[in-house]
Amino acid sequence: MRTVLISGGGIAGAALALLLRRRGFAPTVVERAPEVRPGGQAVDIRGVALDVVDRMGLLAEAWELRTRIRGMSVLAADGTEIERSTDYALSSGRLDGDDIEVLREDLVRLLYRHTRDDVEYLFGDTITALEEHEDGVRAHFAHGPSRDADVVVGADGQHSAVRRLAFGPAEDVTHHLGSYLSVFSADNFLGLDNWQLWLRDGDAGFGIMPVRDNSELRVAFGFRSAKLDGDHRDVEWLRRLTADRLSGLRWEAGRLTKAALEAPDFHCDSMAQIRMDHWSRGRTVLLGDAGYCASPFSGQGTGLALVGAYVLAEELAGGGHASAFARYTSRMRPFVELNQALATENPDGPPSEASLTRAKNALTLDGCAPVRTAAYGRSRPTG
Repeated sequence: MRTVLISGGGIAGAALALLLRRRGFAPTVVERAPEVRPGGQAVDIRGVALDVVDRMGLLAEAWELRTRIRGMSVLAADGTEIERSTDYALSSGRLDGDDIEVLREDLVRLLYRHTRDDVEYLFGDTITALEEHEDGVRAHFAHGPSRDADVVVGADGQHSAVRRLAFGPAEDVTHHLGSYLSVFSADNFLGLDNWQLWLRDGDAGFGIMPVRDNSELRVAFGFRSAKLDGDHRDVEWLRRLTADRLSGLRWEAGRLTKAALEAPDFHCDSMAQIRMDHWSRGRTVLLGDAGYCASPFSGQGTGLALVGAYVLAEELAGGGHASAFARYTSRMRPFVELNQALATENPDGPPSEASLTRAKNALTLDGCAPVRTAAYGRSRPTG
């Protein structure tokens, strides 16, 4: 078992490709987008996920990519500040800890940079059919020629095509959490200096943080809604939906609406969890959001992707696919369940610090205490 076809070139897929290649496998990554996807919110590398990045040899580089947030303000609906903190930020937690907050696109590019020379990437394509046979799986593509692999991994997100092909309709495993989240970039029209703003206005709200040396804003806007009929890939429909909800805000509605309508990296999706009894079928297995999306409410999607990639790579290196998938599931299931629970613990805010600490550390990579290099420092700078 040497060839592994990975659907999805995001954090989970690229991390798995790196880990498999170092174990002597020949991974191929197929990604629907024409290149590494830009945009996305800030994500957090916490707990055991830090140990994964350390074992990849990327911890110092990840630290250099971190956001430089100094604190946050919580605003009333009219923009009046009602709370501020230089100890804690809603996007990342405590600012004096070891956890690393980076932009999603920066983390994916880091992983891609360390895999592109010895991992095959097929951009601009997607798997359309899977045919399992005695010696492997034949995958068919929307554009390229069919090919065989020993194992297929679906690391293609909440709306996974591989999951649909191998397990059936998404409706059976998707659990809507009652809201939508859009993420987009804008010029720093607020003049923020490494400082976050958070605001809630009725059933909508946003978090805004400056990035790229304060030259740009990254806006995360959410609103409550039942599951809507519509194509999750119809970006213009989602853009209009978001703009309509933004226009009802009582503070900065005009500039935020304009930014959403113009942003080239606009993204919006329902907040949902994927809950499945099994993450593998035959020679196909699911990784990250494709199999156990926890939703951004948990703050642990990146942790689940990185830890899942490490465990899956380790188990595949240890034996045949059937036993490897069983061990992967057994090791990951308790970790997944604890981290998914973070998203529903407090529907109106973040989970408790105690719950997050327990969940992010709820798995060790080899039964030993974590060992992390000191190259990145031990606390987050304030400047």
